[in-house]
This record gives sequence, C-alpha cells and structure tokens, in this order.
Amino acid sequence: MAFDGCCPDCKIPGDDCPLVWGRCSHVFHMHCILKWLNSQLHQQLCPMCRQEWQFKE
Repeated sequence: MAFDGCCPDCKIPGDDCPLVWGRCSHVFHMHCILKWLNSQLHQQLCPMCRQEWQFKE
C-alpha cells in the first residue's frame, strides 16, 4: 500500500504521520497536504483534482 511508509517530513511511519481525507475523497499524509496548502497563494485546492480542499469530517 502506498501509504505504509511515511512522508518526507517524518522519520518513522505511524501516528506521527496520520492520513487525512478531503471531501473530494483524496487522501494524503497530513504533513504533505498541509505543506501543499501552505504553498498555495490564492485558493487551497486538492493537488489531485483541483477542487477546493476541505478536510472530510
């Protein structure tokens, strides 16, 4: 499974790198999506489908 490892910002896989889902159903490591969203100047969009990013509750 692609998410068994950890994101580049983490040292070891596990709870320090949880997975988060968007309302668009795409899933990312928390650190990865937060880094992506913080790099966006105007709109915060899903990097996969370009829909407005909203965390799934």
